[in-house]
Amino acid sequence: MAHYAAFMSMLTPPGMGGKYRITGDKYPRMRRPRRRGRLALLAAAGATVLGVLGWGTLQLVDVFTGGDEATAAGTRGGGCHRADAAAANTSPSAVGAVAAVPKPGTVTVNVLNATTRGGLAKATADELKKRGFRIGDVGNAPKQFDKKVKGVGVLLGPAASLKTSLPLLGTQLPAAELRTDAARKGAEVDLVIGDGFKGLAKKGAADTALARLTASEPEPSPSPSKGC
Repeated sequence: MAHYAAFMSMLTPPGMGGKYRITGDKYPRMRRPRRRGRLALLAAAGATVLGVLGWGTLQLVDVFTGGDEATAAGTRGGGCHRADAAAANTSPSAVGAVAAVPKPGTVTVNVLNATTRGGLAKATADELKKRGFRIGDVGNAPKQFDKKVKGVGVLLGPAASLKTSLPLLGTQLPAAELRTDAARKGAEVDLVIGDGFKGLAKKGAADTALARLTASEPEPSPSPSKGC
C-alpha cells in the first residue's frame, strides 16, 4: 500500500495538493464514447430498406391490378375495358329468367282433366282460346296424372319450354306446377287440371302478369363502341 500511495502522489500535478491530490485505492475508469455515428448509420439503412420494400409492394400491386395506366386507358376509352370484362363474366343464366316470351297464338296447349269432375277440360280450353292460345287435345289426363294431381294443376312441356311457353301459360294459372320432360318432342305444352282447380286467373290479372313477363325479357347486349 505504501508503494501504491507513492505512485498516486506522483500522478498529482506539481503545485497541487490537498483536495486536488489523487488518492485512493481504485483506478479511475474511463467510459467509452457513445457511438452515435453508428446508430445514425443503422437508422438510415433501416429507412432505406423500408423504402425499397414499399416500392416493391406497389410494383406487385400494379402487376396484378393492371396499374393506373390501364385504368386511365379504360376511362379515356369510355370504359371499354371494364365493360368487356363484365360482359365476359356474364353467364347466359344471369340475363333473365325468361329467354323469350312467345305470343299466345304460337303456343299449342293440350288441356287434360285429372279430376273426377266432368267438363273442366272443355271449359278451360274454350277460355284459353278466347285469350289467344291455340288449343290441341282436350280430354282426360293419362294414367300418369289421372286422379294424382292434388294442386290446381301441372304445366308440362319439353325442356326448351321452361323459359318460353311454360312461363307464358303460367300467367293464366299462376299456382300451377311447372314440369319438363327431356324426352318429349315437339313444342306443345299440357295443362293438366288438378283437384284444387277453381278456374283460370282473371283475365285482367293474367294480362298484367303477361305484361310483367314481357317486360322482364333481357335486352340485347350493347355492342362495344368504335373507340374500343
